[in-house]
Amino acid sequence: MMMILGLFLFEVRTAPYQQLSRENVWRHSKADRVGASPRYQYIGPGEETITLNGVLYPEITGGDVSLLALRAMGYSGRAWPLIEGTGMLFGMYVITGLRQTRQVFFSDGKAMIIEFSLSLKKANEDLLENIDDYAARGGKILSDVTGGLL
Repeated sequence: MMMILGLFLFEVRTAPYQQLSRENVWRHSKADRVGASPRYQYIGPGEETITLNGVLYPEITGGDVSLLALRAMGYSGRAWPLIEGTGMLFGMYVITGLRQTRQVFFSDGKAMIIEFSLSLKKANEDLLENIDDYAARGGKILSDVTGGLL
């Protein structure tokens, strides 16, 4: 298993992806000043996007059924847990787009090659968003336990 989104397994038999791109954005508000350069204030994390790109060969890998399952998940509008095969939990993601390109066809019109691109957006807070709070709480707990000796 390469990855799982909800109950959908990304593997050779379903939709093996060849590329995963992940983008994080952090928001800063600009405050213009007279006679000076602008100042920026950090206002929090922005969107996190993951895009999975792959090529399916329906005679060997997944095909229409796999893509139909992903489309159905997208139409549900639900957030799904995204977990890498290594055990790394990315968080809860919604499907925001599925692009398919079909080429090289059999005589009945079935594609021999299907390229796909699945777009996901994070739908929950990242644990790292509150890292300062965790550090402060940990320091307070340590101080309480040691009686302020450290």
